[in-house]
Amino acid sequence: MKIRLLILLALLALVKPPSLLITLGEPQVVQTRRPVAGMHTRFTEEAEEWKIQRGLHMLREAGVGWMVEFFPWAYYEPSKGQFDWRSAERVIAHANRQGLRVIARLGLPPAWAQQKANPASLSHNTQSPTYLPHEAYVDFAEFAAAFAAHFRGQVGHIILWNEPNLSHEWGLRPVDPAGYAEMVTLAYPIIKRANPDALVLIGALAPTLEPIGSAQGLDDLIYLEQLYEKFKIENEKLKMTSNFPFSIFHFPFYDGFAVHSYGRSAAPDEPPARDRINYRRTELVREMMIRHGDADLPIFITEAGWNDDPSWIFGVTPAQRIRYTLEAWDYAQAHWPYVPVVAMWVFKEPRPARGYRDRFTFVTPSLAPLPIYDEIKLAN
Repeated sequence: MKIRLLILLALLALVKPPSLLITLGEPQVVQTRRPVAGMHTRFTEEAEEWKIQRGLHMLREAGVGWMVEFFPWAYYEPSKGQFDWRSAERVIAHANRQGLRVIARLGLPPAWAQQKANPASLSHNTQSPTYLPHEAYVDFAEFAAAFAAHFRGQVGHIILWNEPNLSHEWGLRPVDPAGYAEMVTLAYPIIKRANPDALVLIGALAPTLEPIGSAQGLDDLIYLEQLYEKFKIENEKLKMTSNFPFSIFHFPFYDGFAVHSYGRSAAPDEPPARDRINYRRTELVREMMIRHGDADLPIFITEAGWNDDPSWIFGVTPAQRIRYTLEAWDYAQAHWPYVPVVAMWVFKEPRPARGYRDRFTFVTPSLAPLPIYDEIKLAN
């Protein structure tokens, strides 16, 4: 009897259930009262396609028409010039079918790009997943261009890197506005040649008050000022080598700014201040853009939001988080005509973070809706 049972169990182990057939379905249109409503999503790491489809369907049902998704370079170009877009294609295909507008954030270099570092100039931790040596800037530019070309007509906006004003996002080394500017000025023309329709966004700076010389990072407003100075230098070089009459110096470098605009514990209408991190800090970024001749360019808020973990120093109550989220979208629509989207962090995590980060989410990793999701859906 025991032998028969073991044989039966072994046979059952060999039987695989049929694969769940997922189809894109009919094209949908987002019906929303808040056209600026967006979410930062985490579907690239999702193994189950039905969750991607269901999650993006839930976004549309809640009146969220924009999504920001991270597409790690290391996932799609495992060796130089060899691309595998399949995991990105399924996320983008489902997003497009649900009527969502996709903003793609690019970063996280593959090991082969990191290994291009010149050992003679190496003075930092190359084990960081965000480390990209100067020698591989052109490789990142070429990857971004390949991405833009492959997804032309499907992805309209591309963010170059994430929070380069933080050391841990800049390869565990001192932040370098000039280095980031060099990366951007190299990538922009290559991307635009590959896909002239793509809007290239830069910045995505973390709102922080870190002073000059901090090992952690640099105040986002100081960093942006230094970034402008570097672009000004690059523009002067172009003027001397080109017959084109550049009247505004952002032309060859970027099409808009990505901005992170967290509220912390403050209400969304709290006035901005140079020494304060709150939702309206975006207005200080806007003032700097105007001073530097970029009044005609948009700001895409690609991360924002509040956290309702009661143990976190900047936490708010669940009721406040719901109210602040809706008020933030409404405030942007009423006061910021230069902001087409405010994407809240984060629709879901691919797995439990087991800490305060879980309280930024709107649904669980298994897509069970949290109260804030239900309230946003009801308010649409």
